[in-house]
Amino acid sequence: MTPFLTRVVLFAATLLACLNARAEEAPKKIGIIGLDTSHVVAFTTVFNKGPKNPADAPKFAGFRVTHAFAQGSKDIPESVSRVPEYSEKLKGMGVEIVGSIEQLCAQVDFVLLESNDGRVHLEQLLPVLKAGRTVFIDKPIAGSLADVIRIQDAARKAGVTYFCSSSLRFAAGTQAVAQGSVGKVKSAHTTSPASLEPHHPDLYWYGVHGCESLYTVMGTGCVSVKRDKTPEGFIQVTGNWGEGRVGVYREADRKAKGGPYGGIAVGEKGEAPIGKFDGYEVLLEAVVKMFRTGKAPVSPEETLELYAFMEAADESKRQGGAEVKLADVIAKARAEAAKGK
Repeated sequence: MTPFLTRVVLFAATLLACLNARAEEAPKKIGIIGLDTSHVVAFTTVFNKGPKNPADAPKFAGFRVTHAFAQGSKDIPESVSRVPEYSEKLKGMGVEIVGSIEQLCAQVDFVLLESNDGRVHLEQLLPVLKAGRTVFIDKPIAGSLADVIRIQDAARKAGVTYFCSSSLRFAAGTQAVAQGSVGKVKSAHTTSPASLEPHHPDLYWYGVHGCESLYTVMGTGCVSVKRDKTPEGFIQVTGNWGEGRVGVYREADRKAKGGPYGGIAVGEKGEAPIGKFDGYEVLLEAVVKMFRTGKAPVSPEETLELYAFMEAADESKRQGGAEVKLADVIAKARAEAAKGK
């Protein structure tokens, strides 16, 4: 064998060895905090069993849910009652249930903070930040606007990448409009159910889905909010973005014809439907991309304004439907957050 052929053979053998090593590389481990939402079963199914369409498997390759910390909220009946069932379902997919968040963080590479109750997120997040784990925080990010600010401040100081979002943000139609399919959006309305939970601002618990779709196409810059009701008695929140741009969220009847999730965006080039639910996999694609790149798909600034929009809706309700400025709501929450430090 000539020296040249020898080099070629050695190169080929080295390349094959590298490819085999990568193929056998252990998957990155994902830990879940909170087992009181159906999301944990849906998400784990995608990572551990595969997506609905086998052709989409490469999108999630190299990641597996391996550990979980079970916690529910005793003052939310549907929360604490779900934990045993969901714990067993995750065990059936090979997930180990651990006794603390610290223990979980020590054994995983990434975290999904899934507790249904936004009030516990700050406390649960702190050990994750201390461990330096990139984390997805399921909605609502917190139980108050002050805690949203505390979470964002803590994550920034820790230098940890995170984002919070509803899956509706990543629906194809909504993303198309956000990326300019109808030009700059002049007005939009979205609908989603708005089940209330007494320990959270009204829209944080479920109305956040429709509000997230609204913010995805309108972007930041909302100046003020007014809350009233539709003729049918459902929640209606109108946001003023200035320069004639208006965004409206309306609570939907869960039995609405065509489904309760939807809306329309009107732009410079026409209009398009938005706000549909395209399943959870579109959200998990964004989560995996963050895990791989270290870059969050939603900015802290947009998240803060989204939750300020919903808090301003509550303040408008308290004031009998008066117009409420988001800047005032945020300033009040910052003062409250500072007291808790």
